[in-house]
Amino acid sequence: MDIEIGIGKSGRRAWGFDDIAIVPSRRTRDPDDIDISWEIDAFTFALPLMAAAMDSAVSPASAVAIGRLGGLAVLNLEGLWTRYEDPTSAFEEIAALPAESVTRRMQEIYAAPVQPELIGRRIQEMKDGGIVTAASLTPQRVRDYARLTLEAGLDVLVIQGTVVSAQHVSSKSEPLNLQEFIAGFDLPVIVGGCASYSTALHLMRTGAVGILVGVGPGAACTTRGVLGIGVPQATAIADAAGARIRYLDEAGRYVHVIADGGMRTGGDIAKAIACGADAVMLGSPLASAAEAPGRGYHWGMATFNPVLPRGARVGVGNLGTMQEILLGPARDNDGRRNLFGALRVAMATTGYADVKEFQKAEVMVAPALQTEGKALQRHQGIGMG
Repeated sequence: MDIEIGIGKSGRRAWGFDDIAIVPSRRTRDPDDIDISWEIDAFTFALPLMAAAMDSAVSPASAVAIGRLGGLAVLNLEGLWTRYEDPTSAFEEIAALPAESVTRRMQEIYAAPVQPELIGRRIQEMKDGGIVTAASLTPQRVRDYARLTLEAGLDVLVIQGTVVSAQHVSSKSEPLNLQEFIAGFDLPVIVGGCASYSTALHLMRTGAVGILVGVGPGAACTTRGVLGIGVPQATAIADAAGARIRYLDEAGRYVHVIADGGMRTGGDIAKAIACGADAVMLGSPLASAAEAPGRGYHWGMATFNPVLPRGARVGVGNLGTMQEILLGPARDNDGRRNLFGALRVAMATTGYADVKEFQKAEVMVAPALQTEGKALQRHQGIGMG
């Protein structure tokens, strides 16, 4: 039901992860019996995880570490790893910059041009690690570099921007026709982001194997403030899942919904899947790993935009190894480690055997979820406080 904003405008109420709770069912299961694997196109992953194409989280080396743990890491082919032969000094400088000058200096660091020869080299570095390789390009640069990804043997291409639409209109340039591009491209393509039923449906019709859902929820993203656009993630994912049902009826083809951003804990990941996601894309949790290149900091793909930055460098610290963050063991009680162990236990506790079943879990609006009975934790700044 729409809520009246004013006489001339009404709008739907939307919900984020903190607003909802997963309801236990009549059955529980042994966590060892739970299957959290994910299959997309010809590939199977032990974890329903994509690592976001952010320089602070994914390097060729950290991509290999994530791949060996069961996830799929996405390397940004327009980031530092393809602008510099050795970006070590750039990472060190970004980590050391004072807050008042970090955005301006990052714009200068990222002004270095992409070196096309480095695209193939970085992909090969990931392939040498024996993992499924994925990398991202923005819609504006796909025509320039897509051929190089094919020649290098990339496995999955991600076309990613703040908002990606199936119908981009421009009087200044010839826009990328996603449907034509995907139909003529020899790799599976994932596209995003989006945050509405209609956009998700149109992106599915382009032939993509998966769509990224999320506009502005990431820890380092300022899009919602700078542009005033976005949809809280629980609602955005549920709407995209509804589009997936419509498209499956329409075309007989299943397109994966990947929740992109806004997830900090294992509980958030569980809620994303309960709302309908097939997998999740994580950035800041992985940037806090010891293997991450960001040296305790995290920033997004639009942080360094030369005209309109829509991101911030945020401190994420060091939470432990990639193994500890993804699979445990956790030695703290804040939910930021053993993320996929938490997903497995959430599914077991609510009685669902695999991800497809868990998408059918009952969810309720629960604004008291984060506060009910937690006064001592809040007062002491521990646990959920």
